[in-house]
Parts: sequence; structure tokens; C-alpha cells
Amino acid sequence: MAVRPKYSLVIPIFNEQAVLPVLFHRLDRVLRDLDAPAEVILVDDGSSDCTPIILEARAKTDARYRFIGLSRNFGQQAALTAGLDRAEGDAVVLMDADLQDPPELIHQMIAKWSEGFEIVYAKRRKRSGENWFKLTTAHYFYKMMNRLASVEIPRDVGDFRLIDRKALDVFLQMREQDRILRGMFAWVGFRQTAVEYDRDERAAGETKFLFGKMLRLAIDGLVGFSDAPLRLALWLGACVSALAMLYGAYVGVTRMLANDYVPGWASTIVVVAFLGGFNMLLTGVLGLYVGRIHNEVKRRPLYVVRKTAGLEARSTPVRLMSLNPRAAAERRDPHLPDPS
Repeated sequence: MAVRPKYSLVIPIFNEQAVLPVLFHRLDRVLRDLDAPAEVILVDDGSSDCTPIILEARAKTDARYRFIGLSRNFGQQAALTAGLDRAEGDAVVLMDADLQDPPELIHQMIAKWSEGFEIVYAKRRKRSGENWFKLTTAHYFYKMMNRLASVEIPRDVGDFRLIDRKALDVFLQMREQDRILRGMFAWVGFRQTAVEYDRDERAAGETKFLFGKMLRLAIDGLVGFSDAPLRLALWLGACVSALAMLYGAYVGVTRMLANDYVPGWASTIVVVAFLGGFNMLLTGVLGLYVGRIHNEVKRRPLYVVRKTAGLEARSTPVRLMSLNPRAAAERRDPHLPDPS
């Protein structure tokens, strides 16, 4: 029976073959200096280059590494969830593969965890290699989120963090489709603290987190943790209705005082166009929430695993959460102990 790891490192990877040799070298040094056994869970998020081949080979030749290959690209948040579902450690660390998140910082996180903190997140002092547009939009996004959301998401913080098993078990019960993990970990609470660091440029390769993905993550965060857009739509609708009534009263009074008054075609078109466009805007806001409900009721899995390596000789069964506990119980192998 394999030794149960005390620490688990979960790393989602997508088309990062150029950076993998350096990543493995730095991870090996960190693992060697840890005070207890550790595992590294490498999650391939549907890469199209040689990344899955390299990851699988690593898992087969080094017992500390595990490989999970997803059937397609499900996105970073789903890939992180796939690794968290299978992490065995008492403390689990999330980090990116591009080495902008330095693995050496894990030692400082463990020190904070040893002091009793259940979640230790890495806060960026500097962000090298990122343009002014990304820095500015990120600043205002977190500022807006903390004004509107029901929980406060720390600024200049990504997914690089350490999570205690107690907090992780709560997180694993949250199976919503549109996920933003940094907000979900803020929601679960527990004692949290920060470890500051200077974020380096990518060690190799190109960023996969383009503007479209950034925008979708921002929308998921706003809609998932705040009902402010719905309340804003309500108040804006009420204001526009009031203005329309005032304008109607103005037209009526003008018609009575000026017998030669002829209603203008231009003003009619402006009002109709304004009200029509505004109605479409409010319908779009409502559609965002209805769309999220539609995604949830379909009850599709968050990800699909195509292949694994290194998970066979584990000390305990894989921890998998389900939207339907009864169905999970029916599918459970009777020869394995109940993971609960």
C-alpha cells in the first residue's frame, strides 16, 4: 500500500511542452525539501501538442507524480477541479504550470498553514511581463467585485494558494458549472491569510489566458457572486418608465397650450429606439442568470477524464463528489471502503 501524501500539488496544464522540463526541475527541488511525502497531480486540459505524452511519461516513471488527461479543453477552472477531486493531501496547493507562480513559495505557505490558517493565498506585489491593459482591467474588476459581490475576493490574487483538507472538503460539495475558484474559496470562509511575492514572467511559451477568457471569467464572477445586475436592471427599468411618463405628460401639456403643435417624427423615433434598446439590455441581463440556471439543471459533469496514470497505487480511493449522492452511492465499488 502506498504512503498517503501529506501535501498535494494540483497543476492544470494546456499546451505547455516548452516549460515542462524547467517545471519538473523546480518541482523536484521543492518536493525534496518538504518535511513529509507529497504528490503532484498534473491535469492535462486537452492539449494539442506533446504535453500529455510528457506528463504521462513522468507519472509512469516517478511515483510522486499523477497524470489526469481530460477528453477536451474544459477550461482552467474545471481542470483545477479535476485535480482537487483526486487530491489526498492534508494540505493542497493550486498553481499554474508557466512558473509565474514560483513553486518555492510553497514552503512559506506551509509555514502559514502550520500556524493554523486553513487557506493561504499568494498575493502579487509586482506582475512582470503583463501590459497596462491587463493590469488596469484586473484592478477595476476586483474593485467592482468587492463593491457588488456578497463576499470579498482579495485583490491581486489568482488561484495560487494552499487549502487545508477541512476547507477543501467543503469546496468539493460546490458543483456549480460556471466556476471561479478564487471567489468560491472566499465564500467558504475559514481563517485565511496572504503570502506576498513578485510574479515573474513566463519561463517559456505563450499565455493561453487571452482577453476572451478573461472577460468570461469576469462575467462568471460577477453573475455567480452577486445579484447586483438584477437589482440594477430593476432600478434602471423603473427610472426609464418614470422618465417616459414625464415625457408623456410634457407632450400632453404642450399639445394643450400650443394648438399648432405637431408631434415630431424624430423625437418619436428617439424614444422608441431608446426604450427598445434598453429593453434588450435588461433582457440580456436576465438571460445571463437564466442561462446559468439552464447549465445547472442539465446536470452534466464538470469534466470528462480520458486517461490517467499514477493513480493506481494510491493509499485511499479517489475522492469524487457527485451532484446526486444517491447515484454516487449506487455506482460505488462494494469492494472499496466508503470514502465518507
